[in-house]
This record gives sequence, structure tokens and C-alpha cells, in this order.
Amino acid sequence: MLRPWNFKVTIRRSARAAVYLQIAHALIEEIRRGRLAPGSALPGTRELAESLEINRKTVVQAYDELSAQGWVRSDRTRGTFVSSELPAVDGDQAEARRQRGARMPDQPDFRIRGSAPAIPVFLPEKNLLAFDDGVPDTRYVPVAALARAYRSALTRSARRNRLGYGDPRGTLALREAVSTMLNVDRGLTTTPDNICLTRGSQMAIYLAARILAGPKDPIVIEELSYPPARESFRMAGAEVLAVGLDDNGMRIDELEQTCRKRRVRAVYLTPHHQFPTTVLLKPDRRLRLLALAEQFGFAIVEDDYDHEFHFVHQPMLPLASADLWGKVIYIGSLSKLLTPSLRLGYIAAPKAFIDRAAAEIMMIDRQGDPATELAVAELIADGEIHRHTRKMMRLYAERRMLMAKLLTERFRDRIAFALPDGGLAIWVNFLDGVDMEALARAGRARGVQILPGGAFTASGRPIAAARLGFASMNAAELDSATRRLRQALSAIA
Repeated sequence: MLRPWNFKVTIRRSARAAVYLQIAHALIEEIRRGRLAPGSALPGTRELAESLEINRKTVVQAYDELSAQGWVRSDRTRGTFVSSELPAVDGDQAEARRQRGARMPDQPDFRIRGSAPAIPVFLPEKNLLAFDDGVPDTRYVPVAALARAYRSALTRSARRNRLGYGDPRGTLALREAVSTMLNVDRGLTTTPDNICLTRGSQMAIYLAARILAGPKDPIVIEELSYPPARESFRMAGAEVLAVGLDDNGMRIDELEQTCRKRRVRAVYLTPHHQFPTTVLLKPDRRLRLLALAEQFGFAIVEDDYDHEFHFVHQPMLPLASADLWGKVIYIGSLSKLLTPSLRLGYIAAPKAFIDRAAAEIMMIDRQGDPATELAVAELIADGEIHRHTRKMMRLYAERRMLMAKLLTERFRDRIAFALPDGGLAIWVNFLDGVDMEALARAGRARGVQILPGGAFTASGRPIAAARLGFASMNAAELDSATRRLRQALSAIA
């Protein structure tokens, strides 16, 4: 029988206690600690004797001692197991065992510094439909193509002895592919040395925050913004300042006023499909933002998290495409093109910034998975990702229109929204002073989950709005989710 772990015990030859008793006592301690639960299989006597480099008879003697005390039971054909009914433990140890139980305690016996970042999380639950923040439908992942590419990449890497430690910036093949994509499709002027691969765009944001923000450094974000980005800068010690937002994107006039009062270190924004409102930063504001960055010396962190998903016209070129001074740190993701679980993001920035990001990665996780990166590079080269994106664009365009139709028909004058040109979610304003927390609770009771708009504010103030992602649900699910949400709204108001 295979055991899930190797038993470790230190034999002290100079100890007064016999070796078989040392083994017995070590096993009893493991049982008391709960590491060996009732019914757990113990190593075979021959196996344990070989691992401890002692005579098998000594192990047999230890097991006999344990059996005599009632700690284990033996089965000639199956092996030795921890008894289902353990002997009573006297004194303080018994009390400690009752208090501690047979598992690790919930609370540590030391102080945890600070508090957890305020990041809302949607976890999948059975029979619960979720209006997420705009994620793709993973049921359409090209599994066969991805599996073939991964198998090929894994085989080639193993043969060439390239599955060990490598470049923390990521494999050259994928950095070349990303650089070419950015130059051809998005107007940047990068080389592979300007690219650093990350485990999703969130890691890229975290790295940017660590590199740019120090204690009390003023960092500007939009009044409504991406919570993990906001918390990343806060955890880096920065003072996060919010500026206004309207139908044309970030209020650049307010940003300028802030810059004249404070020495702003960096500005983080999502100019293409503003998160969460989906509005587009207009061209005149883009040019003014770049000019302010040059005038006041701040960096721009441009989070272009779902650039490809634009339905009305060609996507607008990123801010980074017009950056003449090296002010923009451009962050993107390959995860939304395939599946979020793939965890592939990237940073495009001046080489010195990329080198620093690579040094930070050495401290965090050393590097990504070279086989996965090579597999995705192969999918890009073969045109598979391009074909998959075109297919999903058609599907998401249909769901976008269906979502707008369902919202209009079911909510009528209870909500207001503008159909966004792009992105995988719709920003919905609830009218008549709806209590969003109450709506979220009523919705959950009816099997639908939403994230109240207050989660996106820098101050946490309540706002009667929500970001409703439509891409991850099919037509039947969208129909059911909107119906449940309408029932929840009727229940509270």
C-alpha cells in the first residue's frame, strides 16, 4: 500500500531510551498532533527499517509496543494502521488535545501585521449565477489546440533541458510574439527587452506599484477604479488620491489641479474600457494627460485589460503608442483571450523598468512556466489565438445585445445604462435610491450574485450602481440571471 508521506524520526544512539522506544514515542507524538489520524496507514516494517538504517526487528518491536498500548492495530494482509479508538491521554496533554483538536488552529499564536486588502472576490457556487466584473466564457477554451501546443512545448523543452530556471522576464519566444503584436496591432515600438511576462495582469499591476510607490507617495487613480490596483498601491505605502470621472473618462482638469498641489508620483487608469464604468478616454484628454506627465514628471500606468473586445469600431490605440518620453508603463493580458486560469499578463515599458520588474520577480516566484509560455507563443504563431478571438468576438457581441435587450425589457425605468462600445460588462445605474447592499442580499437569496458599485470607489461610499458582466453566461443563463435580479429589485423596492 502506498503511503502519502515519508515518516521522519531522528534516532539518537547516545540516548538512554532504546531505539524501538524512540520510534514508538515519535509515532505517538505524530498521532497526538493529528498528523496521523485514526485509520492512517503506517510504513511497512521493512520500508521504515531501510529508511532509518536499522534492523527490521527493531521496528517490529516498536510496532508491538504501540499495539500493546492501543495506538495501532495490525492486519497481516494489509499492514499496520492507527487505531480508530485511541488510548486516553492523561493530564495537561489531554486538555491541550481537547482544546487544539486534531487540526491546525484557526488563529496563529502570533501577531499578523496590518490588515487584509479590501478586494471583493466572486467564488463559483452551485446554482448561483454571477454577474462578474467581465470575464470570458471558459467553456469555449480551445482545449484540443492548447493541449497539443502544451504537449509539444513540454516535450521540446525537456529534450533541450530547458525546464529549469530561466529568464525571469519570461521565455524569449513569447516576449517576441507579444512585442510583435503590440507593434503591429497597437502602435507601440517595443523589442523583446521591453517586455516582461507576468502571472496575469494583476501581478503586473502589483509589480508596478512596488516599483513606483513608496511610503506616502501620492498616486492618482480614477474615482471609480479597479479594487486590486487601488489596494496594490495602498499596500506599497502610497497615498491614493482619487480624481473625478465623467462620460469622457478621467477628469484631466482635476488631475492638473492635483498635480499643482502635490508631487504626484504616478497615475493609474484604464483608458480604453474604463473599469468599472466602461467609458472611453477621449483623444483630447489622452493628449493632455501625456503632456501633464511630461510637465509634472509622473509615470502613467496604463491598464489595457481587455483591448481586443471592442464591437463598434477598431480599438483606439493605447496611450503608450503616443508616448515619446518613456512615461507609460503599459499592462495587458493574454488570459482573457483564452482563460483567466492561464495566468499570462505582460508589462511593456522602458528597459530599465523591465529589468527592475525582473529583479522583483526573482523575489516573488522566480519565473513563470516556460512550457505554458512556449505553448501560447505557438498558438499565436499558428494563428489559433487570432481565430479563437474572432469567434469569441462574434459570440460576445450577440450576448452584449441580448443583455441590453433583457435589461431594457425587464427593468425599464428602474435603471439607466449606456451600451458600451467595448468590454465584457455593462455599467448599470439603479434609480430611486436603491440600497445596493440590500439588493445584493436579495439577489443572492434568489440565486444571482452582483457586486455593489461601492466596491469600486476609493472611499467605499455606497453608490446605486453595479458592473454586470455578460460574457461568461449563455443566453439561457442571462435570461435567468436578469429575471432573478428583477425579482430581487421588486422585493426590496
